[in-house]
Amino acid sequence: MERFSEYRIMWVLVFFDLPTETKKERKAHALFRKNLMKDGFTMFQFSIYLRHCASRENADVHIKRVKKLLPEKGHVGIMCITDKQFGNMELFYCKKQTEVDTPCQQLELF
Repeated sequence: MERFSEYRIMWVLVFFDLPTETKKERKAHALFRKNLMKDGFTMFQFSIYLRHCASRENADVHIKRVKKLLPEKGHVGIMCITDKQFGNMELFYCKKQTEVDTPCQQLELF
């Protein structure tokens, strides 16, 4: 099996809609975002963060971490897709199609 297969490399996407009406809710929202970034997630859109993972096993580790960070209120979705699926995404800025830009480059040391 090829070590860096586009079917083995995974992307973890975290979608969230958290309340921000009170000071406590805003603090929980900020803390959730901060902890996602601490774990290597990058903002893709305002409430969508993603992370590149070398394998499904590595993705599972980060998914477990996200689950431990879940705030009391709000909605959070977690989705895992292959690098191949991510590369097939079509992105548009207004009506102009843009290239799928990999938000971060992650190196694996042996």
